[in-house]
Amino acid sequence: MNKKIIATGDKSKTLLIPELNETYHSSNGALNEALHVFRDAGLNYFTNNKPLSVFEMGFGTGLNALVSLDYANTHAIKINYTTIENTPIDIALIDELAYTNLFTGTNLKSDYRKLHLEPWNNSVRINKNFEFEKILGKIQEYIPNDHQKFDLIFYDAFGPRVQPELWTDTIMQQMYKMLNEGGILITYCAQGQFKRNLKSAGFTVENLPGPIGKREITRGIK
Repeated sequence: MNKKIIATGDKSKTLLIPELNETYHSSNGALNEALHVFRDAGLNYFTNNKPLSVFEMGFGTGLNALVSLDYANTHAIKINYTTIENTPIDIALIDELAYTNLFTGTNLKSDYRKLHLEPWNNSVRINKNFEFEKILGKIQEYIPNDHQKFDLIFYDAFGPRVQPELWTDTIMQQMYKMLNEGGILITYCAQGQFKRNLKSAGFTVENLPGPIGKREITRGIK
């Protein structure tokens, strides 16, 4: 599908798919959304500085992975990051988004490009703090290793209006099984049916204040 770069409310950029009238991030602020939802309500939920295992549904532009990479460097904690994506974005578009210009960390530009240029389905060490694997495929077909569990799931698929099949009770049961006890799923989505699906899967559901332009976000706790 055709993708168009647009500016968002906080001056960071995102991609728009005109045919779907859907953006990869909030039009009110791409960076603000990533920081508010996935860093502040996700990574910051864990306060003991122990290594974290993160699974992201929807690699997309890699902004959430970049936020996590910067977080690992800033807090000197080890993050093992696994993400799945079915429709990769061309590196030329990634470069045009210029997300690394929004951060002050050293080596982020080259490390961020590594996230996109490293082979699919291959675990690599980006730096001493960040182990990374991106999986090319659909979440419905993903089968994690029996020994592999995650502390944190970033659920960042396109919304239920566009991809309702990714927000079902079946998928949420799959997410629940993938989490360690005490782990969390965090997402920008606050749809009522989705939250009922989370509860049906076994999650304790929290409604949290949303970023600029959005009333609520959702956190599910195992």
